[in-house]
Amino acid sequence: MARVLIIGASKGIGLETVRSALEAGHQVRALARSATSISLTLPQLEKVCGNALVREDVEAALQGVDVVIQTLGVSFTELFGPVRLFSDATRVLVAAMAARGIKRLICVTGFGAGDSRDSISVLQRLPFHAVFGRAYADKSIQEQLIKETTLDWTIVRPGVLTGGVSTGRYQALDQPSQWRNGIIARADVADFCVKQIGNPASVCKAYVLVN
Repeated sequence: MARVLIIGASKGIGLETVRSALEAGHQVRALARSATSISLTLPQLEKVCGNALVREDVEAALQGVDVVIQTLGVSFTELFGPVRLFSDATRVLVAAMAARGIKRLICVTGFGAGDSRDSISVLQRLPFHAVFGRAYADKSIQEQLIKETTLDWTIVRPGVLTGGVSTGRYQALDQPSQWRNGIIARADVADFCVKQIGNPASVCKAYVLVN
């Protein structure tokens, strides 16, 4: 079992990843500014209040871990202003991982980031860019920063997120010719991320996740 740091762990995909990693038997350190709001209480879970943009917080959270899962998000209202969280936090993270000698990084971005942008259908392209354009431009920078490292990275790009329990019935598409938008439960994204912890075949690959 691995010692896993989950960044952005207090809500959304991050919280689901905490649950999934614990269920899989991993030791979990959950980093978030609101980590104390996590209702789970298990001996295998350590809650750490910290800011993903502060290098001292990130370096401290990295102490003794084997794997990092980055699951950052912004609120809906933040989509309409400048967005730099994803790239700024990733610059902090990859430098801190290099300093600590930690290699394995699983990063959740989204369908429409990086080279998956070209797979957005013509009908979806205009509304997508109007609402999500700033955030996904920053996620594209985030992905490029990761790809330029020597880390053992995996990039996970979910489609439209839904609630509910994990079904296990989703597709992980790693070929650009297959990439398409679709829905997927946050819990299924978490399930996929946790399954990649010990999967060397997913290193240096980017996946689109849909049902």
